[in-house]
Amino acid sequence: MSTATTRRPARDRILDTACELFYAHGIHAVGVDRLIAESGVAKATLYKQFPSKDDVVAAYLRRMDDSWRRQLRSAAIAAGTDPREQLFGLFVALEKAAQEGTLGCAFINAVAEYEPGSTAHAIAAEHKGSVRTWVRDLATSAGATDPDTLAFQLTLLIDGTLAATRVGDADIAAGAAKQAARDLLDAACSTPG
Repeated sequence: MSTATTRRPARDRILDTACELFYAHGIHAVGVDRLIAESGVAKATLYKQFPSKDDVVAAYLRRMDDSWRRQLRSAAIAAGTDPREQLFGLFVALEKAAQEGTLGCAFINAVAEYEPGSTAHAIAAEHKGSVRTWVRDLATSAGATDPDTLAFQLTLLIDGTLAATRVGDADIAAGAAKQAARDLLDAACSTPG
């Protein structure tokens, strides 16, 4: 471990390691001992920062939520000021991310491992709901005749693309989703944004 790495606060090192390992291998597949070993902290330090693995999982999902929402907003802003083009910009960015390689959606992956009612499941569901609300607001600004339905359709395309990347169909899925998003936007928004 480098000197720069050991100077980072223990909580950050644990969470950085958890993000990397949970996303790549799955939450249940990564034990506390591996988190301790790969983050370079003592067991007592991990439990001082996070009283349980569930607390690490919750922090991981919250960090992924912040990161993903920032990425979505950046993609929308990069597409310009027209809300319709901002919605399409999400799929341009998704296509680029798929080409660079992704391991799917951290939230879909998490709900596959946790029962409804668990903290992890609740955080993932909250994330999906907040993203859909944000997309609905953009759809409303874009003049969609039914912004709720359009938001649901577009977020399903995003989720489906991310799920497809997990099984190796990234380029095909991202291209198809981008075309489907354009078609949905053209049909749902009577006039260009």
